[in-house]
Amino acid sequence: MTLRKRLTGIWLMAMALLSFGAYTTFFVAQMSAPYIVYWTLPIFQSIALVIYLWGPDKIRFKPLKLTYRLCYATSFLVIPAFVFIFMGLISQYHVNIKESIDARNIPVKDILPGDETLIFKTDKVYVFFPEYTTVDLECGKRPSKSDESITWCCGAAFQHAVQIKFSQDNIEGDHASHGEFYDSPYDRDSDGAFTFANGQFGFEFENKTEAVQKAAKAGGSGFMQLAMIKDKRNVMNFDRPRARCYRALAELNGNLCVIDSVKMMHFNEFMSELRRLGVTNAVYMDMGAGWNYSWYRCANGKVRTLFGLPVPWSHNWIVFRK
Repeated sequence: MTLRKRLTGIWLMAMALLSFGAYTTFFVAQMSAPYIVYWTLPIFQSIALVIYLWGPDKIRFKPLKLTYRLCYATSFLVIPAFVFIFMGLISQYHVNIKESIDARNIPVKDILPGDETLIFKTDKVYVFFPEYTTVDLECGKRPSKSDESITWCCGAAFQHAVQIKFSQDNIEGDHASHGEFYDSPYDRDSDGAFTFANGQFGFEFENKTEAVQKAAKAGGSGFMQLAMIKDKRNVMNFDRPRARCYRALAELNGNLCVIDSVKMMHFNEFMSELRRLGVTNAVYMDMGAGWNYSWYRCANGKVRTLFGLPVPWSHNWIVFRK
């Protein structure tokens, strides 16, 4: 056997194993990438390996020979696919925030914002109180970490389809950005609306479109997301069989905050902690791999990245500005 054939065999065996590893990691990371890509790669690599072991030189049937070449060619996609979803898996784990305040023995009524960005940590969640004077919905261009006015940035509304090119119509739910109202073709009855205008934030669960329009007329911003808690009552029936990190935009003790799970957990565990804290209102924030891209600015001005895997098809963010 020639050296080339030996190397080809080693390559195909390695890519077959790696493709199955990528397929397994896909489920663990709960990626939102096209399912068929990670389902077909192990099959293609297995076919290529079986034909190689049988002997490609023995093939006389042209369609089978073409199948082997096609499957062999897809082996060069395995490494990029594995790297992409492995990064997605890593992005599911929340960073440890050392400067957070231990709130395990603090009465819930004392979990309050201060003059600068504060983070409280319970056994299960981080409660972020970013310093701000205004809250905006940014669409299209990703907010820059060099913009020192931004104290918090994370994904906001869902997007209907994975698209590199930005379109306001692709954002699910009616929304407003810097005083401009956008009527979305994708509204859900299960959504709640978050708005910010005239220095005041609001949550609306009934007349959502009217609330966003009102914020736009006042020069503010707003968007719709899945409703979680309304007037301290659960309004979201959401079941995920696998654990992951979760995030909510919430009202706690009359103040606006962002609440993240400390680690991967089941959704009902996250909701139980929100109830324990006495969250008044809350809407869901998307936390899929890549969509959970988020960061905040510490009191010393340095940026701490929470989830650092931005994806080019993510196109709207909520930002707190001081």
